[in-house]
Amino acid sequence: MIDALFGSKTRVKLLHLFMNNPGKSFYVREITRLIDEQINSVRRELANMLKVGIITSDSADNKLYYEVNQRYEFYVPLRAIFSDQKMAMPAEAASVEKDDWRAEVKGLPHLRAAITAGVLQKGSTSDVDLLLVGNPPAAKVKSAVKRIEEHEGREINYTTMKFEEFYYRLSVRDRFITEIINGKHSVLVDTEQLLTNQK
Repeated sequence: MIDALFGSKTRVKLLHLFMNNPGKSFYVREITRLIDEQINSVRRELANMLKVGIITSDSADNKLYYEVNQRYEFYVPLRAIFSDQKMAMPAEAASVEKDDWRAEVKGLPHLRAAITAGVLQKGSTSDVDLLLVGNPPAAKVKSAVKRIEEHEGREINYTTMKFEEFYYRLSVRDRFITEIINGKHSVLVDTEQLLTNQK
């Protein structure tokens, strides 16, 4: 049934493999062994999935490795269909729970600025999902990031930066900072009011 919907038994098996192993990469011969399909069929489907953006590829040790792209626009719904783990769709999450991770981020001690972008901000093309400025304790940052990842159903890219470095990079219009604040983003914390006049 699902094979007919997705057009190919090999494609369904590949989606099942990748969605159950986020963060893990596989090479072609390993994939053919794991899903028990012909190598030509596997290569063809991998090329299609690569073109669409569902997976990414990287070479190491003279082998081409493939991995699911957790930043793919439809990663979360596809994972909900193909993962063996039961996961809630973000839309199903109660708004209280949705705001819960934001509250946890806002409550981080010694945090002077927090910006969400990337997969945490609809319409953002940033590679960074969360920028934290100040000296928040690493353990508390990890806890907050874990909460966000559980809510989003994927890994997020976050950066922490000392306030002095952020202030300097903002003042010289550093490319890294400028790309985040010139794109779609939300400011969760801004104790110094540095970002209120920024576009």
